[in-house]
Amino acid sequence: MSDPQTETAGPLVSANGLVFTAAAASGPVHVLRGVDLTVGAGEAVGIVGPSGSGKTSLLMLLAGLERPTAGSLRVAGQDLKAMDEDALARFRRDEVGIVFQAFHLIPTMSALENVAMPLEFAGRRDAFDRAAAALRDVGLGHRLDHYPGQMSGGEQQRVALARAVVAEPRLILADEPTGNLDRATGTVVMDLLFGLRERLGTTLILITHDPALAERCGRQVRMEDGRITADSGDGLRMAAE
Repeated sequence: MSDPQTETAGPLVSANGLVFTAAAASGPVHVLRGVDLTVGAGEAVGIVGPSGSGKTSLLMLLAGLERPTAGSLRVAGQDLKAMDEDALARFRRDEVGIVFQAFHLIPTMSALENVAMPLEFAGRRDAFDRAAAALRDVGLGHRLDHYPGQMSGGEQQRVALARAVVAEPRLILADEPTGNLDRATGTVVMDLLFGLRERLGTTLILITHDPALAERCGRQVRMEDGRITADSGDGLRMAAE
């Protein structure tokens, strides 16, 4: 559960002048060049744009997995720039669910153990009961004791989805969650994601190259060269994919 002291009546995500510069052998790489983004609680936002435009880096900053070089960033009422690594870890545990394209399941853990892990870190005594319920929600109640290597790509992504939502986070970040799946399986996974979001009232920020998937979000944001170039939430017309 969230700390009442961090609750806010303002937007769930507020980024202003966000800059991210990465070090490289050839010199600094300016990945984000002054991003302003405000996302309200319960919104579904699709982030689109060409490869290398900064979409994934933006999600990494929102998750507290990278630190901004400049600008301000508040998520779920918390100033991410002011937090140390322990505080950021607690923030991710309590407030954010992350779904990656590559699943990132622990291969030596069963589906049940993978999903229960964030709840165990939070000291929840009902971690395994809640994990089993989350797996049933994504149609994997019969796969609790199976390991990732024993499951198809679509099943692994459903395990990753269950892990992302098991703690009922206020924010779900999804980076090309269907990129490694065939279209039919990807549709099933996204139906599950949007269904869980609607049931929980969770805010969703989704990166995708699929125009049809982006259309499922109530709002689309386009990025190019480290900047937001169009935002349907501001009434701007999206450029054609």
